[in-house]
Amino acid sequence: MQWDLWLAFLGASIAISVSPGAGAIQSMATGLTCGLRRGYWSITGLEIGLMVQLAAVAVGLGAAVAQSVVAFTVIKWIGVVYLVYLAVRQWRSAPWDLDQQLGADTGSGRLVLLVRGFLVNVTNPKGLVFLLAVLPQFVVPTAPLLPQYLAIAATMVAVDLVVMGAYTGLASRLVGWLRTPRQQRVLNRTFSGLFATAAVVLSLVRRGVAT
Repeated sequence: MQWDLWLAFLGASIAISVSPGAGAIQSMATGLTCGLRRGYWSITGLEIGLMVQLAAVAVGLGAAVAQSVVAFTVIKWIGVVYLVYLAVRQWRSAPWDLDQQLGADTGSGRLVLLVRGFLVNVTNPKGLVFLLAVLPQFVVPTAPLLPQYLAIAATMVAVDLVVMGAYTGLASRLVGWLRTPRQQRVLNRTFSGLFATAAVVLSLVRRGVAT
């Protein structure tokens, strides 16, 4: 991948990652309840989901999904339902003991965070459509494709790890101001609203965006 193309793609990757979305909301919610260190399990899940989408685009499945009304709609509504589930879960979350919450570090908890992050990204066809629209601008068809896609994947993951880590870390810094049940309840319902908003936005995504 040429340096000028890579630098342009790096800028695009930063803009994509920084723009608020379901992944950023998930990262902040995890940072508040689990802290930065455990939050990286959720971030890892997000990156796995992102790489699945990139792989689908690389082998042509992404184009097939974007062109198929049924496949696109099914994936989209799975994502909407999952975001609604997260919204309901966040709304119903009881106030927590922060010291105990941040000190918990069980294997099952890590797996749950990993799967949750993965599902947030992999069921979001908006990201798939975006990759289909953007990636062709940074891929040289006459050059070997595998090295280019590997460079793209490494860049996207590195940038997203830093940005989602920043979202998680900033959220975890708020923990000190959330000692009362009322403060925690207000915050839970705020994030519930954000998940619900993300679900509404995703439900409005149309297949035509890819064309």
